[in-house]
Amino acid sequence: MLIEDYALIGDMQSAALVARDGSIDWLCLPRFDSPACFSALLGGDHNGHWWLGPVGRRPATRRRYRPDTLILESEWDTPTGTVRVIDFMPPRDVNPDVVRIVEGVSGTVEMSTQLRVRFDYGRIVPWVRRTDGHLQAVGGPDSVWLHSPVPLRGGDYAHIATFTVKAGERLPFVFTWHPSHQPMPRQIHAETQLTETEAMWSDWVATCTYQGPWREAVVRSLITLKALTYSPTGGIVAAPTTSLPEDLGGVRNWDYRFCWLRDATMTLEALIGNGYLDEAAAWRSWLLRAIAGRPQDLQIMYGVAGERRLPEMTLGWLDGYESSRPVRIGNDAVTQLQLDVYGEVMSCLYASRTSGLPADERAWSIQRELLDYVEEHWDEPDEGLWEVRGPRRHFTHSKMMCWTALDRAVKYVERFGRSGPVERWRALRDTVHAEICDKGYDARRNTFTQSYGSAELDASLLMMPILGFLPLEDPRVTGTVAAIEKELMADGFVLRYPVADDNEVDGLPGGEGAFLACSFWLVEVMAMQGRKDEARELFERLLALRNDVGLLAEEYDPRYGRLVGNFPQAFSHVPLIHAARALS
Repeated sequence: MLIEDYALIGDMQSAALVARDGSIDWLCLPRFDSPACFSALLGGDHNGHWWLGPVGRRPATRRRYRPDTLILESEWDTPTGTVRVIDFMPPRDVNPDVVRIVEGVSGTVEMSTQLRVRFDYGRIVPWVRRTDGHLQAVGGPDSVWLHSPVPLRGGDYAHIATFTVKAGERLPFVFTWHPSHQPMPRQIHAETQLTETEAMWSDWVATCTYQGPWREAVVRSLITLKALTYSPTGGIVAAPTTSLPEDLGGVRNWDYRFCWLRDATMTLEALIGNGYLDEAAAWRSWLLRAIAGRPQDLQIMYGVAGERRLPEMTLGWLDGYESSRPVRIGNDAVTQLQLDVYGEVMSCLYASRTSGLPADERAWSIQRELLDYVEEHWDEPDEGLWEVRGPRRHFTHSKMMCWTALDRAVKYVERFGRSGPVERWRALRDTVHAEICDKGYDARRNTFTQSYGSAELDASLLMMPILGFLPLEDPRVTGTVAAIEKELMADGFVLRYPVADDNEVDGLPGGEGAFLACSFWLVEVMAMQGRKDEARELFERLLALRNDVGLLAEEYDPRYGRLVGNFPQAFSHVPLIHAARALS
């Protein structure tokens, strides 16, 4: 399956990817970052999957989300009739559930299902037994139950069934996870949960304040971002997957099932801008717990409950998506120094306050400590926004975000009367600004560069006018935008920096696709420049890259005309929302 052949369902604690042919090929339980019980996405069916569809296993004729929900409906037209499968994960009470309802639409359709549970990312073949007509699989700490009116029979380390469904019939399948040492969990009622889940999503979407011409795309992106929140704590994951490659067949395969401060703050700003303050309050509480301690111990990412240790390892028994190895879990980037996160945190908290989030004394106290750290360390080299796995450098974007942290601190004092050494912050803000304009700018080419003294460009420099670092009409800004359009555009989309098969600028071999966030940033800047027709044309081309249910991965590879990278990616859907608002 192509990455874009998948759709997302989730319960705001975990998520599953459902293929166009009706197979759930990825599911981690009970959390986003738990070991997967279905890992066919990164291996094969033998690594765990749950297929449900008409006999013959073929792609659905059509599929869609129910309007304003995360409830997926896939339909197959067959010679004997039409059948619909409704997939969703209800917001959980105690245990996570995956519900699949087979509905006969017309005629009679012969259906089939195949269930292969493989715990620990496809490695553990569980012990399976039947109890009172229900199916239970147990392996180590994990246990799952399948409740269904359709009996399944075992064979070849899987459980299968063939059955027919007539027009008007509805047959529910409920898959439930719970700890293996506990007794069978309470069985939910599929139809009741369907009604309640649809109402929950519809009520949430109803509070969206965006009413522009691209409402469908914005709402779908907002729902996707909401699905990536971990509701018990308020944390937000960058994506629900690991190791979907940025370069097909290559080694650029990373685990994104964690809470990057950068991605989370950008996600929050998109939600806040559309009327969702509850998520901002929950995330601020998560942040205060996660970063509690010394400011020098701040990490760029945490686990969904604020965990700090996220050791990276490889899973050798998985072949990788389209042989893209290694498959990684955990992420060693957690140990990197990325100074830009301080600016993103300060910017997000400032946006939250200006949008009506009540003041929090603990938050300002921690912000003061973060600012102390920025004052002491802003002039150090770091790994930067793109988590370059090579020598540290003085990245221009990182310095600009240190400026942003100081700028928002000054604005906090000016607007909200907060206490702090505002004159010192103002002076340092000016010092940082002057250094960036001196060392990060190439006067000969009239463009800012990726790092001090380098020749490379970087699409993150498009954020300069968006953040207010320099006015849009400043010739250095217009020159930088023009240089990026000239040198970083590939087949009409924006690369984040120069990377080719023979270029190891980021310390890794291989190329990558166009980074979708960067192209959306260009749309926003074009709109700010008054180039509305060009911005709209690029925006529409970007929207055309979404799959049939409106989802985007991290990148688009024009070499193959395919989405690549982890999926769906918050870092792609956030700037989509901002770009739509800029154009509206």
